[in-house]
Amino acid sequence: TSAKCEACGPGYATPLQAMKGKYCPREEILYLPCIYRNTGIEKPDYLATVDVDPKSPHYCQVIHRLPMPNLKDELHHSGWNACSSCFGDATKKRNRLILPSLISSRIYVVDVGTDLRAPRIHKIVEPVELFWKGNVANPHTSHCLGSGEIVISCLGDPSGNGKGGFILLDGETFEVKGNWEKGEKVPSMGYDFWYQPRHNVLMSTEWGTPKVLAGGFDPADLEKGHYGRHINVWDWNSHTYIQSIDLGENSIPLEIRFLHNPDASEGFVGCALSGAVHRFYKTEKGDWAAEKVIEVPSKKVKGWLLPDMPGLITDILISLDDRFLYFSNWLHGDIRQYDITNTRKPKLVGQVFLGGSITKGGPVTVVEDRELQCQPEPFVIKGKKVAGGPQMIQLSLDGKRLYVTSSLYSSWDKQFYPDLIKEGSVMLQIDVDTERGGLKVNKNFLVDFGKEPDGPALAHEIRYPGGDSTSDIWM
Repeated sequence: TSAKCEACGPGYATPLQAMKGKYCPREEILYLPCIYRNTGIEKPDYLATVDVDPKSPHYCQVIHRLPMPNLKDELHHSGWNACSSCFGDATKKRNRLILPSLISSRIYVVDVGTDLRAPRIHKIVEPVELFWKGNVANPHTSHCLGSGEIVISCLGDPSGNGKGGFILLDGETFEVKGNWEKGEKVPSMGYDFWYQPRHNVLMSTEWGTPKVLAGGFDPADLEKGHYGRHINVWDWNSHTYIQSIDLGENSIPLEIRFLHNPDASEGFVGCALSGAVHRFYKTEKGDWAAEKVIEVPSKKVKGWLLPDMPGLITDILISLDDRFLYFSNWLHGDIRQYDITNTRKPKLVGQVFLGGSITKGGPVTVVEDRELQCQPEPFVIKGKKVAGGPQMIQLSLDGKRLYVTSSLYSSWDKQFYPDLIKEGSVMLQIDVDTERGGLKVNKNFLVDFGKEPDGPALAHEIRYPGGDSTSDIWM
């Protein structure tokens, strides 16, 4: 019964229960951070609550905004204080959203339990806590642990150099307890991570040196080795760094996802600059390896920063039944769906263009394209021509709705899509054919962050109060 499951603690017993269980109602509200850094608007970033219930009179509207007390934080990704990793612990509740700030290094703990529709600030962890207790900065991804603690990956040290360390927060008081990692060895860069206790492993990825990427992207920094290329493998029990898997020079591996089945010993990572998706897996010997299974070819172009334009795979996710992989090409402007029934041979089954840098009539001319016959049409929805390209994605628990936002990171938005700064980002929704595969834009759904009260905002990562495809980990 529902009441019995209420007593189990947060989340769901299994990924399939989360997907099909009758206690998994359709998402009605979403939370997403909205950023003003680099937009010229001197206002703090805020957490927006958006109504996505088609039956609601406020459908597709921002119904609440929680401004942060500081300017220029660069809110980015978020996570939960408790998720399905704590399932079975009735003392735990999914009632706090953890909001790390990529640039200021602050961590906001937001109370979403008191009023789901009107979050409020519960606690602020000041940057100096991360600097003193962990010698880390630029927090990125946050995951809750079965122990009730929270681990947050970081990109750098307090001086802005690259450093792939982690900070550990107490799950009740949200005090910084110190580093998660033990031992002297730490990778030279950090970004995202995922863990799989049944295989005694945590995997982390690498973006770049914080002080270098803070201002924007300079191709010369690639030559200087300021961008990442490895998956870093950690021993889950001893918290030590044990292996690195090289995915190639300047590949820039960003989001990393294990299959959701907690027994699975494989997953996928999307590489931004090389336009490749690699499958990583446990070998017969018990260490880890990776193989390239998808490649998005660069396009030869004129009128752009470089003569070759990569797809720039920025976000990837896997459906809860481990059947489909999705990713966004922020520069080319498409979202793709692959059938990964055979994880070594993903099959493209859905694709939709939502803007991007190569649309017809824009400044960029494609001179050679290994995939398309012609440049895609600009993307228009409800009379609005969408600026930017598809970026963060989040899938409904049942796998039928894919939500998409268009901002990557304010410095890069400003550089690659200046119109995005002027017009604000959007959130779109794509209907997914979960039988055969296939993607179709929902033409009735548009959240336009260009119309926000304080001016156009950059909306980033999406979360649902009941958990989602990219934050829940099963033990």
